[in-house]
Amino acid sequence: MTRRLELVQMPASREPMSLLSVDRSVSELRRGRMIAIRGHEGQAALMLAAEAVTDADLKELAEISQGTPQLIVTARRAAVLDIIQGAEHAVILNAGDSSVLTAELAAHLCDPLSSTHCDEMNTALDSLKTQEAELHSIETAAVQFAKIARLLPAAIIASIKDPTADDLDAWVKRHDLFLCDAGDVFQYDNTVARSLSKVSEARVPLENAEDTRIIAFRPADGGLEHLAIIIGQPATDEPVLVRLHSECFTGDLLASLKCDCGDQLRGAISEISTKGSGIMLYLAQEGRGIGLVNKLRAYELQDRGFDTLDANEQLGFDADERVYLPAAQMLHALGFNKIHLMTNNPDKVTALSSCGMDVSKRVPHAFPTNKHNEQYLSTKEKRSGHLF
Repeated sequence: MTRRLELVQMPASREPMSLLSVDRSVSELRRGRMIAIRGHEGQAALMLAAEAVTDADLKELAEISQGTPQLIVTARRAAVLDIIQGAEHAVILNAGDSSVLTAELAAHLCDPLSSTHCDEMNTALDSLKTQEAELHSIETAAVQFAKIARLLPAAIIASIKDPTADDLDAWVKRHDLFLCDAGDVFQYDNTVARSLSKVSEARVPLENAEDTRIIAFRPADGGLEHLAIIIGQPATDEPVLVRLHSECFTGDLLASLKCDCGDQLRGAISEISTKGSGIMLYLAQEGRGIGLVNKLRAYELQDRGFDTLDANEQLGFDADERVYLPAAQMLHALGFNKIHLMTNNPDKVTALSSCGMDVSKRVPHAFPTNKHNEQYLSTKEKRSGHLF
């Protein structure tokens, strides 16, 4: 299933500040630094991305916050670990003693490819108390930060207990930390999609589609651009043939046989050109929204026997983390409100319709399998409802 987008209203005047706040927080986390998160009712915590955390990091986190570090994982990862089944939100693993949660244990719990699986780790796991986090809590915000950063979706947080932190803004400045409101990360997907704007356009003749223009859309936080590949001269007063294509470095550029992405990309361009006109939206959502590094991790898990959906869930992600509001925003900006969608995935039809797009027809778009992607495509058909 595609990830459902929860729209949270925000004053328009705050949107640029909100995007900048999340972008700077993500940059800090990807460098291995900690950030401060402000929650509701005066709550605040320090956060580290669980990926590649060290014991020295954990010690520093506890010393600065004067709180006890807790590991936060997704509900999917908690279910895989058989910690809590049926949780809807992030799950808190609380040691109660800062000496219990080590970097080695964190790796064991958040990374299915970790080499630390052993009896000692399982014994330590038994000593942890578990609790499901609230929907809009600091804990769920921390996991969402890790996802946006394209890291493993797990975080280590410690409530700020330092008595000198009553003025939080001044306190974080003294410790050279960046502070972000939890609400900013919950609204990020909606805000970043609404901020997309055209930044460049060029005519780019393609094989089998010489009459082609490419328009780049950039979000206001300076993040990754999405591309609109416009073939021919589609009219805005009638349904336009559209293909949504999530970028796939391995399939699109390297012609990987593990998926059908390269075939779909080139096949869609040829088909749209044959029909006379249409649009391909090339979306910066590698690996169904988990990023290239995590997709490669999922590939390794597939080589160990997991199917494509289970591999994502082993890592702690939903089966599909993509959001389609950017696609709808781009189409609206180009003047198109009614489309024929080229896809085998009914969820894409539902997702675009929920974003205000009139999808009047689904156009099948399938290609022959090979021995490397047969299981991949079979899984999409049997478990994701794809129509081939």
